[in-house]
Parts: sequence; structure tokens; C-alpha cells
Amino acid sequence: MDHDIMPTIIQKTRDRQALSASEIRQLVDGVVSGAWPDYQLSAWLMAAYCRGLTDTETFELTGAMADSVGPPQEPLGLVDKHSTGGVGDKTTLVLAPLVASLGLPIAKMSGRGLGHTGGTLDKLESIPGFTVDLSPEAIRAQVRDIGIAVVAQSSTLAPADKRLYALRDVTATVDSIPLIASSIMSKKLASGTRHMVLDVKVGNGAFMTTLERARELAQLMVKIGEFHQRHVTALLTTMNEPLGWAIGNAVEVNEAVACLKGGGPEDLRTLVLALAAALEQSVHGTDPDTAYGAARDALTSGKAWDVFVRWIAAQGGQPASVEHDLPLAPIAREVHADRQGWVAAIQTQSLGEVALELGAGRHELGDRVDFGVGLQCFAKIGRHFDQGETVAIIYARSEGSAEEAAQGVRAAISWSPQSVAVPPLVLDRIAGA
Repeated sequence: MDHDIMPTIIQKTRDRQALSASEIRQLVDGVVSGAWPDYQLSAWLMAAYCRGLTDTETFELTGAMADSVGPPQEPLGLVDKHSTGGVGDKTTLVLAPLVASLGLPIAKMSGRGLGHTGGTLDKLESIPGFTVDLSPEAIRAQVRDIGIAVVAQSSTLAPADKRLYALRDVTATVDSIPLIASSIMSKKLASGTRHMVLDVKVGNGAFMTTLERARELAQLMVKIGEFHQRHVTALLTTMNEPLGWAIGNAVEVNEAVACLKGGGPEDLRTLVLALAAALEQSVHGTDPDTAYGAARDALTSGKAWDVFVRWIAAQGGQPASVEHDLPLAPIAREVHADRQGWVAAIQTQSLGEVALELGAGRHELGDRVDFGVGLQCFAKIGRHFDQGETVAIIYARSEGSAEEAAQGVRAAISWSPQSVAVPPLVLDRIAGA
């Protein structure tokens, strides 16, 4: 490897001169091998953050990071889904068995929660016995048998991204759309999946707080998919209020179960069906109404629920534990509306932080998660409440933490004496040609 190339790469990006595909490959190879010290990589990341990358550079960077683990592997599943994260986002728990019941095998690698957004693995591990660590051979066998596996992300998947992301986190270069897009899509390309749907959250509880930046990110990720011959659809969905009612771990599993049994909050069901329909369209080329109808029928008929139960058992969970609600923390504190009116706005991140302080999340990766704590928040923008009506229920381990959480919920909700329009859930749909 040419050890004089890295200063040239930094200089070219600093001066807005596009890197060649060969230079990008050398950059990524050096990230993985350790040839480039952190100070040089940090300098390049800052140059990329300040000066930007062209679309072609982003396409090549994503491909190089995807290939950094070695030759492409046979895909573990046919379809995949990624969410940019949000409060109460238990979508995978319903979507994965739903698409599997439609004959669309899914092998999804998920992560753990950090900060105000919960992780899918934490939710699943609240089910007694459930394991998220499977070998590639076990994943393939399970997907072949029942059409679904949701597991911990392999440490060998796109290792270049792992090192670059750690540096971005400590150099204030996380908030770069080309770097975000290449980070997300490199792992998706590395998995080999041909069809994927992206749930790009936008709002005060999401990483992307404005529709313009969320759309820019979604469009770039769809373009990356097209360049690498993947079928990618992105839905822009609101995160100006939590998804569903439940925020936590076991409490979110309970809500996902209710959805799979035909109940639960309407917004969760609506989003899951929209995502499933997008994958059905991508794979089979069906029209939107037919795809949505197939997804709705699989959910309402109980087909998705049957797959869910088989999936839980296959990964060591106790099926009987999900037939009824998982146990929650013993102190259930109701929060009541102190006035009559309509919900005008919700500070979504603040509600996520309420759950975090109860113990449902992590301040640092090594923190232990309490599966039983959390909350249900029934406030939705545009919903009317009478004075004294239950707005939320807190599940806590102590009276003190319950009261602190209740205060946090009250502070996160703004009221209006006049009716407020209900905002749309799906804000835009972006698909490749």
C-alpha cells in the first residue's frame, strides 16, 4: 500500500476534488488494515463533512465499505428493512413476521438501543429465553424453515464502517448526509439482500429533524441502492410523536403482540402495512392496492401471528410468554389531563428520555437495561382529552421514579383549547426507477 496516498486523499477532499474509485478503495483498505492512523482519518472525515462528497464518491465509498469484510456472501434473506430510529419504534417486531408470512424471507441484523431510542434486540431479549446470537448457518436454516431471523449484527459486517463511525462520533462529523447514507447502506449491501425498505424518520424525536434533510438522505440511499443494483424504497414517516403508545422494552413487545392479534394503536398498524406493501411491490411488482391488501389480509387473518410464535420458539423464546402480556414493573402510575383540550404538540425525544431515566435504555453501551419499566403515552397530536382522562401510564420500580417520570410526561405535552389537525404518518415515498 502506498503510504503517501493518504495526505493526497485528504487534500483532494479538502479542495473539493473528487476522489477516484481507486483512491476510495485505498482509503477503505487502510481503514481496515490500520495503515491510516486516527488523526489522518479524522482529518479526512472533517474534510468530507465540511466540503461534502459527490454522489459518485458516496456510491464508491459505500461499495468499498460493504466489501471490506471480503467477497460478497450469499444473501441470508430476500428482503430487509432499516429504520433511522425513533421513540416507540417496535416496527420490526410486527413487520418481520408479516413479510415472512407473505413468502418474503427476511434475515435482519439489528442493534441495541443507546440514548432516547430503544433497540430491537433489547425488546426481543425481554422475551424469556430469546437469543439474538446465531451462527450464519443457523440463520440460514431458520430462514429456510420459517422465513425469518432477527439477530445481533455481526462484528465482521462492514468493519470499515465500524471504525469510521467511532471516529465520526468523537470528531463531530456524524451529521453528514453522505457519511450517514454510506454507513447505513454499506451494511445493507454487505448482507447481500436484493430488496429493502427504509423507514426514514423525521421530526423532533428523530435524528433528521427537518423534512428537507430527511428527504435528501432518503434520496441518496435510494440512489446508492440503484448504483449497486438493489431495489430500495424509502418511506419518510413522522417522528413528532412516538410510534404507537408504548415506550420501553417488554411494554413494546406487548403492543406488537396486540397488533399481530388485530388490535393495538392504529398508527403502528398503518406503518407496518405500508412498509410490508412496499416490499411486496418491490419483489413481485404488484400494484400498490394489491400489495397493501395482501399485507392487510396476512395481518388480520392471523398468518403473521402464527409466524411470530414460531419465530420466538425458534430463537429460544418461550411462546407461552407472549400469548399474554409480558410482566411490567410493579408501580403503575397514571398521568391525567389537567385540562380539557386537544394535544397540540409533543416533545418526542423528551418522552424517550423519560423511559431512559426509568431504566429502559442506556446512557452508555455497557449499561444494563430494565426490561419491565417504561410507559404508555396515549397522547397523539389532534386527539381530544377531557380533564382527568388518562394521558399516560408509567411503569416504574419506585414511587420516586414514577413521579419524576409523570412530571416529564406532563412537560412534554402541549395543549390547545381549539381542535388541532391530525398530521399524516407517511410524509413521502421515494423509490428507485
